[in-house]
Amino acid sequence: MRKLLAIFLMIPILGFGQTESKPKVDYKKEIKKVFKYATFYGAVNGGNSVSDVDIFSVTNGLETSTIKTPFDYSISFGVRKIARLGYENRANVFYDGTEKSYSDAANIGKVKGFEFLFEADIKRQEGVDYLDQNHFLRYVGPKWIFKTEYLQDGFADIEYFEASQRYRHKINNKLSLNAGILQRFAEPYGYDPLEAWTLATGDIHYTYLAIQEGYNIDVYNSIYTDPNGETVATNVEVWEAVAVPEMLSNYVEKKKSELPVQWNHSLVVGFDYYHYTKNFWLHSWGNLLPYHYDLENEYSYHNYVGGQWYDYSGGLIFGYKLNKNLGIFAEGKYNKYWNREWYEFKCGVNYVIF
Repeated sequence: MRKLLAIFLMIPILGFGQTESKPKVDYKKEIKKVFKYATFYGAVNGGNSVSDVDIFSVTNGLETSTIKTPFDYSISFGVRKIARLGYENRANVFYDGTEKSYSDAANIGKVKGFEFLFEADIKRQEGVDYLDQNHFLRYVGPKWIFKTEYLQDGFADIEYFEASQRYRHKINNKLSLNAGILQRFAEPYGYDPLEAWTLATGDIHYTYLAIQEGYNIDVYNSIYTDPNGETVATNVEVWEAVAVPEMLSNYVEKKKSELPVQWNHSLVVGFDYYHYTKNFWLHSWGNLLPYHYDLENEYSYHNYVGGQWYDYSGGLIFGYKLNKNLGIFAEGKYNKYWNREWYEFKCGVNYVIF
């Protein structure tokens, strides 16, 4: 796992007085001010996972085995202070850690000042354990914006840190433009841990690699065990089709994690638009990263693509009540960083009968 970056919440210091001596800062009062309206929460969520699957084999006569997937669960704990926009409703009385809002990705929120979310989730999904994290801090002022975020999504295999400092220019009460600098870290690019194990024919010398990684191969008795001594295959077909690909994947992930993260420093320009009435709302935002400073690192994305590239992200939240019965909505967000895409969206129709 890559090194996690700590995010510190700074407490503003009171201004100087008119006298020669500085007034004492009431830290208890300032801390209470920062966390006012914030919610600390912890929750456990669970449910059954995918259903049991029967596996049939005829290697030694007909044999039947059942693959059982343990139940899904998540243990969430965190603190959040994010003002709800006009179109957002708090559906639950208590926070349970499953809440998601596309508007968190916007550059600005509903209120000025600090908003934040610090959350960690220990979870199991479809039999695989994950650690998910989402740490988010945003400060919006009349003329500038500061935002930092760390996201780790184990199920989607996404992990990134991003911080930006921008000048903000309000066109009117709905539209604002911004520009500034942005810092991110990325995985090493252009590094292939399997290159040293690749033969002239293009094949991977996976047998010796597996032995080096602690696997034991008993070809005479057809027993293949992993570094923990657990049997992973009892025939060469399962060994090559299942165990070897998993071994190669773990090896590549391990070797890449040994390299330091690659920092990116970029220029960023963006916009935010927010309009809300009870019957129609539109909230959209976008960011473009047109230029990236070359740190001349061996495994930087600059070297990987041979120059500059464009990264961008954005989001849209739309709702329209055509009449008291019928309404339509569409929500989504999209990111394209280092030629990697991830996105979420939903849309639909509501019809209420009175």
